Amino acid sequence: MFEPIALRSLTVSHRLWVAAMCQYSALDGVVQPWHLVHLGSFAIGRAGLIVTEATAVSPEGRISSGDAGIWTDEQAKAWETVIEFVHEQETPIVVQLAHAGRKASSRPPFQGRGYLPIDEGGWATVGPSAVPFGELPDPQMLSAIEIRRVIDDFAVAAQRAVDAGFDGVEIHAAHGYLQHQFLSPISNLRDDEYGGSYENRTRIVRETVAAVRAVIPEGMPLFIRLSATDWVDSGWSLGDTQRLVPMLRDLGVDFVSISSAGNDHRQEIPVGPGYQLPLARAVRESAGIPIGAAGLITEPRQAETALVDGGADVIFAARQFLREPGFALRAAAELGGFLEWPRQYRMARFDGSIP
Repeated sequence: MFEPIALRSLTVSHRLWVAAMCQYSALDGVVQPWHLVHLGSFAIGRAGLIVTEATAVSPEGRISSGDAGIWTDEQAKAWETVIEFVHEQETPIVVQLAHAGRKASSRPPFQGRGYLPIDEGGWATVGPSAVPFGELPDPQMLSAIEIRRVIDDFAVAAQRAVDAGFDGVEIHAAHGYLQHQFLSPISNLRDDEYGGSYENRTRIVRETVAAVRAVIPEGMPLFIRLSATDWVDSGWSLGDTQRLVPMLRDLGVDFVSISSAGNDHRQEIPVGPGYQLPLARAVRESAGIPIGAAGLITEPRQAETALVDGGADVIFAARQFLREPGFALRAAAELGGFLEWPRQYRMARFDGSIP
C-alpha cells in the first residue's frame, strides 16, 4: 500500500485513495466552504489521492440542484481554494467530470430522493433513448448533434479543470449516468451510430476520452470510472468492460476505477466485504494500465491483501473516509508504513511519540 505509483507525470505516494462522494451542497454548481472542509480533511488525514464528487459539465448534467459544476469560470474559480489547500498538504486531487443523463434532476437523499419536477426547480432530462430509470420520467432522446455537444462539454470542462489546477481528470462512465447509459443495451435502444452494436454503444465514451485527452496536458493522467457490470443478464457485462478497457487505454486513458451497477433496478448485487474486487481483478488481467477497486473495503489489512494478491493496483474507499478522515494514517500505523502527520496533529500520532 505504501509504495508510490506513477501515472504519466504524476507520482502518488501511496495507494489508499478517496473515491468520489456526492455532497449535494453546492450553490448553482459553485462549491462552498463545506467542500473545502470535507475534502481538506482527507488531505490532512494523508489520503494518497482525492477524487472530487461528480462535477457536472452542464446544468442539465447535474444529478441534483446541489451538485458541483465546472461549466462556468465562476465554478472553476471556486475549486481553486479547495485545490490550493489540498496541495498544501502535498496531496493530489482529481476532478470527476459527469453528466447524469436520465438520472438528473433528482432530489438530494436528505430531501426525499425521487424526481424534482420542473415547477419545483427541476429540469427536463436527456438520455440515449426515451427509456426511464425506474419511476423517473422518460428522458428526451439526444440527437446526434446534441451528443456531440455533450462531448464538447466534457472537453471544455476538462480544460477548465486544467486551468484551475487539478492534477488529473476522471470521466464518470459508471453508476447509471449518461456515459454508462449509452454503454448498456438496457438504456440504449438507438439504431444510429450511437446505438445498436457494441462499437456504436461505446462510441460516445471513446469519443469523450479522445476529446478530453486532446485538451489536457501530455503529462496529466486521464482516469475513467466504469461500472464493470449492470448485474442484470441483459445489460452491460464484465466481458464488455474487459473488451472496452484496452480500447480506452489506446486512446490515452491511464487509470480505470472499477465499480458496478446503478443502471437498472433489477440489478442483483452480491454485496459483501470487497464484493467488487473480483471484477477489478478480471479487468486488470488484460487492461495494461493500473486498476482501482472499491466496494466495502473498510480495514487496512483487507486493502493490503487485495493489493498484494493482485486484485488491484489502488484501493478506493469512500464511506470509511467519511467515518474516519485519518483512515490512511491508521492504515500506515497498522501495516508498518510511514506517512508524515501534519505538524498540527503530531501530538496525536498512533505511536505515542512527541515531536
